[in-house]
Amino acid sequence: MIGLWDTTGIEVVKALANERRSAGGLTSGLALTLVAVVDERQVREAEAAATIAASAHPCRLLIIVRADVTQQRSRLDAEIVVGGRLGPCEAVVMRMQGRLALHAESVVMPLLAPDVPVVTWWQCTPPERIAYDPLGVVADRRITDSAQAPDPVDALRIRAEDYVPGDTDLAWSRITPWRTLLAGAFDATRVGVRAVEIIAPDLDPTAPLLGGWLEARLGVHPTRKPGSGKIMEAVNLELADGSSMNLIRDLNAGIATLQRTGQPDRILPLSRRPLGEELAEELRRLDPDQPYAAALAAATGKQHLDERGAPRVHIWKDPALAERPEAATPSSPSSLESVAS
Repeated sequence: MIGLWDTTGIEVVKALANERRSAGGLTSGLALTLVAVVDERQVREAEAAATIAASAHPCRLLIIVRADVTQQRSRLDAEIVVGGRLGPCEAVVMRMQGRLALHAESVVMPLLAPDVPVVTWWQCTPPERIAYDPLGVVADRRITDSAQAPDPVDALRIRAEDYVPGDTDLAWSRITPWRTLLAGAFDATRVGVRAVEIIAPDLDPTAPLLGGWLEARLGVHPTRKPGSGKIMEAVNLELADGSSMNLIRDLNAGIATLQRTGQPDRILPLSRRPLGEELAEELRRLDPDQPYAAALAAATGKQHLDERGAPRVHIWKDPALAERPEAATPSSPSSLESVAS
């Protein structure tokens, strides 16, 4: 590991190039560049998740930690790790303070691996509009996590309003096991569904997404019922022939019970996956996720999300003015729009 304190972007680029030459074969075959925007308290969690994801998708990992943007003096501290504690990837952890944090792309752009896709992942409160962040505009795919927001369910509405093809959410990855078991349950039947009930906490964003997916697939608007736990507990379906199908999670054992009228109960695996596996799932595909768009549209009432144009347009917004409103004047423009190249 190389540590560079109070350095510059040029020095980081040089140090990474030197480490790549020293590592040799460790740095060949990069599949993508993963740009992770994280809070300081979540750096270790993001590193652990990226290590798991990099084992399946060798990548160049650029972790951006933004500090107080109102500081007068900008500062950049960087750690460079190639083939070390973060597994089979090249990693640069950059802590940015002051105005530099508002222009992280000026340091990140020269560090992007050539000729591979760019994925930006926010392991922090998702941005209100991804277009405010140049790191999102330059990415081929953008991963947020509604569960990180103060109001996770309302965050889904924001994601729908701001959606363009290429966006996705880790809350969507978390319901993959549920979707797999429910889809498998219908392999042996062609009976339609008359009603759907989801039992989950009010602030669980996975419940609206699962409900949106079921509505998009079955054409039935689900109802919600609060549960006793902190995660989604059950999905109950009333079938057109009067029978029922229930998928009930055991909150402690990592299993679920599939109950069907007239059939014996089935015990199925339904464990909570680590963050790294959820991230790795999202890195498997770099094209627009149409099932996610359909589920998000049904969950929020925003239609035709997959028909929106894919290119992002950068909208300049200075969050420092919100922290120091006296710095803004009525005559100064609040935003400047420019098309990202």
